[in-house]
Amino acid sequence: MSKKSIRFFNDHEVRAVWDEANSKWWFSATDVVRAINAEEDYVRAGNYWRWLKRKFTKEGIQLVSVTHDFKFEAPDGKQRAADALDAECVQILAKHYPNNRATAFLDWFTYSDNSLDGQSKKKAYTLIEGGLLDDMNPGTVKCLQQIHAYLFGGLYDLAGQIRTKTIWKDGTLFCRAEYLMQNLKMIEQMPETTFDEIVDKYVEMNVAHPFMEGNGRSTRIWLDLIFKKRIKQCVDWSRINKKDYLEAMRISTTNPAIIKSLLAGAMTDRIDDREIFMKGIDYSYYYEQED
Repeated sequence: MSKKSIRFFNDHEVRAVWDEANSKWWFSATDVVRAINAEEDYVRAGNYWRWLKRKFTKEGIQLVSVTHDFKFEAPDGKQRAADALDAECVQILAKHYPNNRATAFLDWFTYSDNSLDGQSKKKAYTLIEGGLLDDMNPGTVKCLQQIHAYLFGGLYDLAGQIRTKTIWKDGTLFCRAEYLMQNLKMIEQMPETTFDEIVDKYVEMNVAHPFMEGNGRSTRIWLDLIFKKRIKQCVDWSRINKKDYLEAMRISTTNPAIIKSLLAGAMTDRIDDREIFMKGIDYSYYYEQED
């Protein structure tokens, strides 16, 4: 199975498949058009892409790297071969787009992989693929620190370090720094034998917010490790809407029922499926993108 990745531009998926032989990503042409045009309809986007190909051919614009060798999931749920573009070809397409709608997309596509999140996401892929999680002890503070240190090591100085300052986010006050270590010890000792217990522990860790940055991305991986170890399941994050998740987490301290319902509806026993975990990384980072 080819390695797959999902990027998000203005809440639109841009799916990619890794070409091991040539060491590069191939991007769904229809997804690129859908993202640029903010088009919800897959068929209309596909028709527009085919029109663009004809237009470019007439104008002598060479989309030199177009392939039909990779499969993407079609609207009917089946894997079907579809046009794919490499990074160079995506940039040519965007630069010659018939209107200025592609400008913001091109900026995002060109620079997103080099952002802190883009670099961290690459490290997250390696964390999953390299089997580095297998040696960690799920549910512990040390495990969470190890995950955070790997995701953000070399990207900022406080990677893996428990914060010593009190922080707020969107009006929410997280655990005060002077009580944080005591609180983390209490969370570590919380039971994690059932689904409800595990989610309760996850909610408390979110309230603690032990790091200055990168709490959500680290803690969702930590949560999946606990699920995998304790109940032989994990979350298929692609089944959880971003806005629903963020709102459920916002109110989870007073009403954890909603986040429990969301997670329960997305549980899967495919704990050894690499694609599930890779999609989980894609969606986890997507949740953190600013609207």
